[in-house]
Amino acid sequence: MAPRFFATHRTDGYLPIEAYGVLGDGRTVALSGADGAVDWWCVPNMDSPPLFDRLLDAEQGGYFALSPRDVVRVERRYRQHSNVLETTVHTQHGVARITESLNSGTAGRLPWEELARRIEGLEGSVTFDLQLRFGRQADHANPYLARQGSQTVFHVGRVLGVVVASGGIDLSHMDDDGLVTDVTVTAGEREVVAIVAGQDEPLIVPDIERIDARIDTSDDEWRRWADQLQAKGPHRDALIRHALALKLLLYAPTGAIAAAGTTSLPEAIGGRLNYDYRYAWVRDASYTIKAFSRLGAHAEAKAAFTWLVNRLRDSDGDLFFTLDGSPPADVREIDMPGYRHSRPVVTGNQVVHQHQHGVYGDIMETAARFVKHGNVLDAETAAILSRLADQCADAWRQKDSGIWELTERQHYTMSKISAWQALARAVELADGGYLPTTCRERWARERDRVAAWIETHCWSEALQAFEMYPGSGQLDASLALAVRFRFDGHERLRKTMLAIERQLGDGAFHFRYSKVRGKEGCFLACTFWMAEAWHLLGEQRKAETTLHDVLDALSGGPGTLAEMVDPASRAWLGNVPQGLSHLAAVHGILTVMGVDL
Repeated sequence: MAPRFFATHRTDGYLPIEAYGVLGDGRTVALSGADGAVDWWCVPNMDSPPLFDRLLDAEQGGYFALSPRDVVRVERRYRQHSNVLETTVHTQHGVARITESLNSGTAGRLPWEELARRIEGLEGSVTFDLQLRFGRQADHANPYLARQGSQTVFHVGRVLGVVVASGGIDLSHMDDDGLVTDVTVTAGEREVVAIVAGQDEPLIVPDIERIDARIDTSDDEWRRWADQLQAKGPHRDALIRHALALKLLLYAPTGAIAAAGTTSLPEAIGGRLNYDYRYAWVRDASYTIKAFSRLGAHAEAKAAFTWLVNRLRDSDGDLFFTLDGSPPADVREIDMPGYRHSRPVVTGNQVVHQHQHGVYGDIMETAARFVKHGNVLDAETAAILSRLADQCADAWRQKDSGIWELTERQHYTMSKISAWQALARAVELADGGYLPTTCRERWARERDRVAAWIETHCWSEALQAFEMYPGSGQLDASLALAVRFRFDGHERLRKTMLAIERQLGDGAFHFRYSKVRGKEGCFLACTFWMAEAWHLLGEQRKAETTLHDVLDALSGGPGTLAEMVDPASRAWLGNVPQGLSHLAAVHGILTVMGVDL
């Protein structure tokens, strides 16, 4: 992809969210700012306490900065079809490039974490200030150094690590507070600095030459994976970039897909809508399995489906899980300032106590798409799916929290459509011989009752649309998904889409539902859902225009997406990289390009 120019100015010590690129290795992610600072990195896993956390605490947070002096401009790009990030800095005295990677090897991810940063002089002379400060985990850990043989190792809580560097970088002044030094490169010179770390385990300390070489090995592995994707057409590069972002969120040890790589980045600056998304949602897993299947990444689809089935074995409609599959914790506030003073900072998630009917539709749709690609189900999986279909048939008349995880339980229209979707797919799976047919007729009758209930109670003549819930007088952009779910009544769905465009649209983007304008940004996934729905409704020109406009509006970022965007300033909001945004982008692009669902 072509390089893009990025601002490096901090507001109250914080970079814009869109100024961060994301690195990953299948186990964790790191956020690297356009000013040369890695401000977020959880070790060893995405959901571990952060080693660097300046993203949420500008004054006291940890970071790993390579700050060029006398900057004129900064360009950034991912290497072609790779998650290796390049930052080119133009200063008053020369030009240099930083190449960054969370390294992997030829056989997959390494048994330790390896954050590698290569500095190359391209023109003249460029000096970088190197600053390293470890996070204190909200004052629950005090970093310290210790000697082990010839190595100086750092300890932060349960994390053990070493800093490794080439000869031009002086590490002799590192102490418990970190390291402050500088490094200068001239044209043709190269220096490398890396952090190798792990938790509660012995640590290999590779030499810097091998770490340097693994930057290019990692690049080769990313490109090899991307090049086997079934991605064609005018938006091929964008499609591959979104697929690579999804791959960053796939937690290799279990096959779980994280909803996002960060916690507590706000949906409105200074607001309280701050959540921890470092968990695996059933919904996101379902959409990911379908996305990887459509892209031809069958190994990833299989891993995600196996994770999902294993979680459902003992589940009773749970919405999400930790990345290792254990039950999630309730929300807990952390005493930190928060991104641009947006509090609370939290771990855990309050939806652990919620129920959403959408979980049934997501699961059944996943199974239906899985077998559509020529795959088969085992007897235990079929029994689990049958049990969940029975649960849906019993529960659909109840109120729930809806797709937006709201505290007010209601008869949300989208939840009822998801229940219809679950029962419709269950019938199709039974008809195809994938599920036992014992309850097939019951599922069919309940499917039709749900459809009748929706038509009777959820249509608003005043809005000329399906409303958010009966009597609400509000619109819900997630209803665009009803078209993908093959819900009956395309004429009413078309009118609903027009109403959503009129009332929830703002330029190239869309708000989630009525009454949130001014309280949060536009939800990126909604616009991609709209593009997809227009195509499925036969409105190809509207679909292409919607897709083109949103891709063009997002083209100034590094290639990974947040959850929301301010439609006026184009500033990103919410956690990053946001899996649902990338999933919606993949499905929207594929559908508008005519790839079969």
